[in-house]
Amino acid sequence: MSTEHRLDALRGTTPPRPHDARAIAALAANPGCGRRALMDGAGVDKDAAARHLGFPAPFGQSPFAITRGNVFEALVKADGCAELLRMLRELLGLPIAEVAYHDVENVGAHLRHAHTRALIDRAARDGQDAGTLYDHPLLTLEIAGHTAYLEPDVVAFQVGGRFHIVEIKSFAVIDGQADPSAVAAAARQAAVYVLALRTLLEELGHDPRQVSHDVVLVCPENFANRPAATLVDVRRQLAVLRRQLTRMTTLDRLLAGLPEDLTFDLRPDDDGRPTRPVAELADALRRTTARYAPDCLSTCDLCFFCRDEARQEGASDLLGRQVRDELGGVASVAEALGLADGVRDPAEGQEEIARLLRNAERLRQECLSPSGGS
Repeated sequence: MSTEHRLDALRGTTPPRPHDARAIAALAANPGCGRRALMDGAGVDKDAAARHLGFPAPFGQSPFAITRGNVFEALVKADGCAELLRMLRELLGLPIAEVAYHDVENVGAHLRHAHTRALIDRAARDGQDAGTLYDHPLLTLEIAGHTAYLEPDVVAFQVGGRFHIVEIKSFAVIDGQADPSAVAAAARQAAVYVLALRTLLEELGHDPRQVSHDVVLVCPENFANRPAATLVDVRRQLAVLRRQLTRMTTLDRLLAGLPEDLTFDLRPDDDGRPTRPVAELADALRRTTARYAPDCLSTCDLCFFCRDEARQEGASDLLGRQVRDELGGVASVAEALGLADGVRDPAEGQEEIARLLRNAERLRQECLSPSGGS
């Protein structure tokens, strides 16, 4: 059976859930999780699965937060993005007084992607000295063989032959400081847009490096609604995202270790209500390998199910995402020590970090030995 048919069988009788930028960015938040890679590759509705299992995730913005975000975005983009241009002049040192403005959304949804391609292609060829803002461009990314259409509320800004992604968020920057988790989530999401725009340029025959890895993050400053802009380097997020998407294109390796009849199908009835026994679905999920971390509570719909599973397995030494990222996806203290001692074989992509951990352990032993200080 082909990989595509295996993934369809995993999903079952429901249509695949489309990926948006938030979902793709969440892939980069936990690149070592085989369970998430399989479920997202198959397009499984993880939120519906979590609710059926009795572990609904606490996601979703309040109506107040959504309204606040829409008001702030409208302020930044008012009058052809005049306020945004003011900030870009200051942040990027633009020598131009004004720029062209294209709202790609005005052409209609069915033409947006083609129109985006044409505008970006023309700018990459002829716009070396021009400045242009592209509002609501429609970009795409291939996710495990499926095309994901990204409909960002961001702006792609091109000047002097370089493109910048502008991400507009409504969380506040107080005295120059913002919530680190909110900034990290914005950076991961912006990295998705950078990768999509680079992919588009490459498809059009241009140098993808024309898209800067420095994204412009616009947030309200202090307790007012006045927007402020700063540059955020997303190279690390890009590297993690590329690794995870590559991992998803080789899902056959993950599928090879699963039973042929394994499925995550909820078996919905005519009204869309799941009919599959909860215990049966839970058993199917436990046949896949998860890498739960405390940070999953803010990024994955299955977070509470996986947390409960980790607790039942006695995993009390799980590492947070920042440490896990530094260690190449190593999930726990026990795993790190096993790799350092050489008693645990590194997973795919962990070879280099395993070598570094073994070297660190060797140096530690040398320092602790009686002759170590001589």
